[in-house]
Amino acid sequence: MSIASLALKSLRNRKTTAVLTIFSIAVSVALLLGVERVRVEAKNSFTSTISGTDLIVGARSSSINLLLYSVFHIGNATNNITWQTYEELSSNPAVAWTVPIALGDSHQGYRVVGTTQGMFDHYRYANDQSLSFKSGAAFDDLYDAVIGSEVALALGYSVGQPITLSHGVEATSLQEHDDKPFVISGILEPTGTPMDRVIMISLEGIEALHIDWVSGAPPIPGFTISADRTRQMDLQPTSITAYFVGLKSRVAAFRYQRMINDYRQEALSAILPGVALQELWRLVGSAEKALLAVSVMVVLAGLIGMLTTILTSLNERRREMAILRSVGARPGHIFALMVSESLIYAIAGTALGFALQYGLLFAVQPSLQKYFGFYLAITAPGAVEWLIASIVIGSATILGIIPAWRAYRNSLADGLTVRL
Repeated sequence: MSIASLALKSLRNRKTTAVLTIFSIAVSVALLLGVERVRVEAKNSFTSTISGTDLIVGARSSSINLLLYSVFHIGNATNNITWQTYEELSSNPAVAWTVPIALGDSHQGYRVVGTTQGMFDHYRYANDQSLSFKSGAAFDDLYDAVIGSEVALALGYSVGQPITLSHGVEATSLQEHDDKPFVISGILEPTGTPMDRVIMISLEGIEALHIDWVSGAPPIPGFTISADRTRQMDLQPTSITAYFVGLKSRVAAFRYQRMINDYRQEALSAILPGVALQELWRLVGSAEKALLAVSVMVVLAGLIGMLTTILTSLNERRREMAILRSVGARPGHIFALMVSESLIYAIAGTALGFALQYGLLFAVQPSLQKYFGFYLAITAPGAVEWLIASIVIGSATILGIIPAWRAYRNSLADGLTVRL
């Protein structure tokens, strides 16, 4: 009878303990593989928050600050870009399209983004996915608003519902634009990007909100301009916060970026969004490392549990070992038997861990995409997964040497001695 066959029969005699040990290793492996998969997909999703955009242009500041307020809508711009400058720079022959944005207002803590129809045509995220509507359509009227999926879910809004925007970005604003209510024209599908948490209106809508404001102060009572009268006025923006750029050729990206950075009329910065996203991920990536470290510790705990189980059973199995020695098994066979049992634990636990991980992925993937816009790709195990499996099996085999060595040292006389 081979050593492997003998090890399987031995484990079958202790099947309850064996199954629990294998399951504990499987849960540890599934957790480690799951964290690794989520970490990779989260990084891919983060670095693909915006795609298809060659450059982002804003007032001069650091690349991360420009990225935060223009894409993630966190923080504020150091300055605005005049409309005249925007028109001059966007008319450059190298430019294929531009999408301007204007920030400054909010609604119950969610940022209001003034933009154009180009946002729905050119904005891309993840693998070149465009914005799509869960219901309704893009803004068409001056007082139309498009809201992200998270805004709709959190506030219970639907298409056709009127909303009042607030001046400033605080959750509780003292200045309400209640004289110019907007109506929700569309709700976006979840994207897993900051677009889920914004309210988009037209640039003219931003101008309409502040048409009767003077130097940032609200209108004096009696001097307000009604919403209907505002429609008859010139609402061309005087400034914007930033704009996204798509170039006819990516080869021209560095030349256009240099032109923006050297622009003398205004202090501007142009950043490559992919590079800035990588820089930002390196800053926030410490959390993923901590999570990965916790998962590794869980796997170690599972392997130590396996070691404890085998060591604990050694005393109970001394008689079994002695009988094996009496029928011709040499100490080397006993050593190989114990190592084989550790190997079987590790292989079975790792295989079950893979099965648990994929079962969990198939179970949660639709919900993650539907409610959070987070697409969790389910693919065949890659090099990292196989490396993890190899490390787990190798570690278990090495740990198995400890009880194997102790069993090897047990003498035949010790095993056959009847203890009273």
